[in-house]
Amino acid sequence: MNHHQNEVGRGSEYGFGFERFDVYRLAVEVNRWFASVKLPSGRSHLREQGMRAADSVVCNIAEGISKGPSGRAGRNSLRIALGEAGELCAVLDCAVVPGGDDAQRKLRRIGAMLAKMTQ
Repeated sequence: MNHHQNEVGRGSEYGFGFERFDVYRLAVEVNRWFASVKLPSGRSHLREQGMRAADSVVCNIAEGISKGPSGRAGRNSLRIALGEAGELCAVLDCAVVPGGDDAQRKLRRIGAMLAKMTQ
């Protein structure tokens, strides 16, 4: 098995353009981290909300870049991704988990990149 298969855009001679963007790679990293995190008991609603937000960040970045980030449809998808990144950051404020601070720093970086891309 190729050790690059779990890396975004690796393990194949083909790829989508969005796979080359740092914002996409970072979003995938946070998404995969959140999927592996165990939230405190009684917080299952935050788990579901956070996972939906984490998935939405990744998917909307891919959609926005694929549609063309300078067009209206592309910018709209990127704005949605920005909102979802903020939502996931808030979920991590509500449920303290190991690694949450680092994930929030990454989410803020994602937010800054997306804000710049949607101007």
